[in-house]
Amino acid sequence: MTTYGHVKCVVWDLDGTLWDDVAVETATDELPTPRPEMLTAIDTLAEHGVLSSVASRSAPTVLDRMASSLPALHDRFLSPQVSWQDKSEALRRISEELGIATDSLLLVDDSPYERAEVEALLPGVSTLTPEEVPLLLAEFEGREVTPESRARVDRYRTEAVRRAEGDRFEGSREEFLTWCDMRLTIGPATPDDIPRALELAARTHRLNSSGLTPDTLRELLADEKAHTLHTARMSDRFGDYGVIGTALVDRSAPDTWSVPLLALSCRVAGRGAAAAFLFRLMARARADGVQRFSVTLRPTDANLEMRVLLRQAGLRRTGDTDPPVLGRSLTGDLPQPPAYLHVRETPDA
Repeated sequence: MTTYGHVKCVVWDLDGTLWDDVAVETATDELPTPRPEMLTAIDTLAEHGVLSSVASRSAPTVLDRMASSLPALHDRFLSPQVSWQDKSEALRRISEELGIATDSLLLVDDSPYERAEVEALLPGVSTLTPEEVPLLLAEFEGREVTPESRARVDRYRTEAVRRAEGDRFEGSREEFLTWCDMRLTIGPATPDDIPRALELAARTHRLNSSGLTPDTLRELLADEKAHTLHTARMSDRFGDYGVIGTALVDRSAPDTWSVPLLALSCRVAGRGAAAAFLFRLMARARADGVQRFSVTLRPTDANLEMRVLLRQAGLRRTGDTDPPVLGRSLTGDLPQPPAYLHVRETPDA
């Protein structure tokens, strides 16, 4: 049975999918009327933090007409692609501009040819007909909606502003990151943080050390004497990211902090937040009198970035466990967060 819990962005075809008619064949500049059930689906998905985009083989002017005549509809979509290019190329561009993997996309298209073209050239992408959209919506029924989920679409819009400012900025990459005034707050999780931690465990792939399932995470958190949960929140001059990282710490061994799960949102990749979170966890462990620090690592095709980070932090494989455990001594100098990132810690609860 196909499931869609991994989907981060639904890409909608226009003609015959979002609306009934063909936009370029209308007698006036007025666009066809969108199907109400499709608008409801887009808004329902947005409530759960699932983005929407467009991939339509049509005249690029259709997108301009949508922006002028149907702005509320246009604003529902991130990185919309309307051109005569292949749908697979449009989806690759959406993936690149949003910074998410192609296999996190799902295409809704009435054309069997277009679905087949995408399935052939992007095997990880799911496809549905318009009539199958209820199957997608059923995946999210009863799922808890976190504040981060509700705000995700707006945060991706803010990210587009960040990228545009970065392109215009006259200076080095580090100077731009300093100008962004990024602030990371690290501390013990509150009860309200638990749903977001479960969401990060389920949804993150690039910066996820072990792929620990939400159910397993719940079980480990139930043992409050042995396990503590830490979170990282981030903001910058453009806005608040919310909780972007979580780490489960096993403190059952008196001289070791073991981390069965370290997971961060891909939205902060490349900004030093993952390194700062990991390095400050190591420093906090040493301040607690701990001598060793280790992280459970389950290598995947997606988490190369996490593996590189762990090696940069001086963690090396210990023993022949499955999944592997990477560890290091906490004596001597510890790596420091990037100078451009302001990091503060909240006290233990």
